[in-house]
Amino acid sequence: MNAPQIITTPTGEELVVIPKADYEALLHAAEEALEDAADVAIYDERKADLKTENPADVTMEILRGSSRLKALRNWRRLTQAELATTIGVSQGFLSDLESNRRKPSAQTRALLAKALDIPGQWIEP
Repeated sequence: MNAPQIITTPTGEELVVIPKADYEALLHAAEEALEDAADVAIYDERKADLKTENPADVTMEILRGSSRLKALRNWRRLTQAELATTIGVSQGFLSDLESNRRKPSAQTRALLAKALDIPGQWIEP
C-alpha cells in the first residue's frame, strides 16, 4: 500500500487520498472479513445446537480407553449415579455396562439414548 496523502479542506476537515488500487484492496479485504464473520456465526450456531461441548470429546475419550457409554455419559456431564437413577437401574449395573461386563437390553439402550439425548445407534448392542 502506498502512503496516503492527507488534505485539509478550508473548513478544517481532513481527507485521505489513496490510490484506487489500494482502495479496491481495502474493499476486498472488508468483504472477506464480512464473509469470515458470517462463517463464524454459522459455526457458533451449529455448535450451540449441540447443547454441550463438541462431540469430538467423546471420540477423544474413547481413544484414551473409555467405553463409548462412559464417554457419552461424561460428555453429558452426568455421574454414574445420576444416569443410573434417571434410567432406573443401579449404579453397579451401569458400571458393568460401561466396563462391558454386561450388555444392555434393547429397552435399556433406548432409556440410555433418551437420557443422554443421543441417537439409539450410539449405544452398543
